[in-house]
Amino acid sequence: MKTSELKNLIKEAVREAIKEELKEILLEAIKSPKSQINEHMIPQVNLSSSSPQTMIDKRRAYQDVINQTSLNFSSKDISQPFIPTQTDPINGALPSGELSMDQIMNLMK
Repeated sequence: MKTSELKNLIKEAVREAIKEELKEILLEAIKSPKSQINEHMIPQVNLSSSSPQTMIDKRRAYQDVINQTSLNFSSKDISQPFIPTQTDPINGALPSGELSMDQIMNLMK
């Protein structure tokens, strides 16, 4: 028997097996009890009642928020500036430097 004939026989056998299995699967799907499908309604939001804002108004509102929250900090805002020392070249440890809570609070004001 040639390989092409064997290949055709295998293809045909696979087709028949798939057809039989598909028939069984479809029959099971049809005969099985149907589950109840519940639809969920999404409430519609009426946007026409709110006051329309133009892009300029929105931009101004964002700029106002940014201007209220942005502060320009510099080293002058710290009462006792932090002066770092050199690192330890042998151990590679950073120097112990701490900011007091007063310094942190002064930065946040």
